[in-house]
Amino acid sequence: MAFASKFLLLIAFLAAVSNTDALKQKVTRIQFYMHDIVGGPEPTAVRVAGRSNFTGRDPIASMFGSISVMDNPLTVTPNINSTLIGRAQGLYAMSSQENELSLLISLTVAFSSGPYNGSTFSVLGRNPVMNDVREMPVVGGTGKFRLARGYCLARTFSMNQMDAVIGYNVTLLH
Repeated sequence: MAFASKFLLLIAFLAAVSNTDALKQKVTRIQFYMHDIVGGPEPTAVRVAGRSNFTGRDPIASMFGSISVMDNPLTVTPNINSTLIGRAQGLYAMSSQENELSLLISLTVAFSSGPYNGSTFSVLGRNPVMNDVREMPVVGGTGKFRLARGYCLARTFSMNQMDAVIGYNVTLLH
C-alpha cells in the first residue's frame, strides 16, 4: 500500500512539473543584416593568415587556408546607417580547394541594443557563400539565449567588390 501511494505521488509530481512554464522551450525568431566590409579605410573583416606560396591559376584554390577575423556591424535593415543592434565577432576560413567557394565560419552574434541587449548566440559551420541560401547551426548562447540551439539562414543581399551585406533569419530554441 505504501508503495502504491508513493508511486501515485510521484506520478502527480511529474505531471505538475511537466506543465510548468519553466520547462517549456521558447522559440525566438530574429532577422538582421550583417555588413562584412573588407575594403576601404575602415574594414570590419581583415585577413590574418593565408598562403603566400600558391602558383596555380585557380582563384578558389589560391584562397584555401586564408583566415579572416571579423567584427561586423549588425543592423535592422540592409542600410549600414540603419539602427545598429550588435556585432558579429569571430573568424572565417576559406575551406574549399576547388569548384565551390565555402567558408568554415565561427561567429558570435553579440546584441548591444534592443530586447536582446547583452545576449549572444554562436554559429559554427560550413558556409557555401555562392549558394542563394546557406543554413548554419546555432550551437549555444548567453543571457536570454543561454543554452540556445537552432539554425540561421543566410542570404547575400548585396555585394560590392568583396564587401557584402548578408541577411540573416535566425530561429533559436532556448
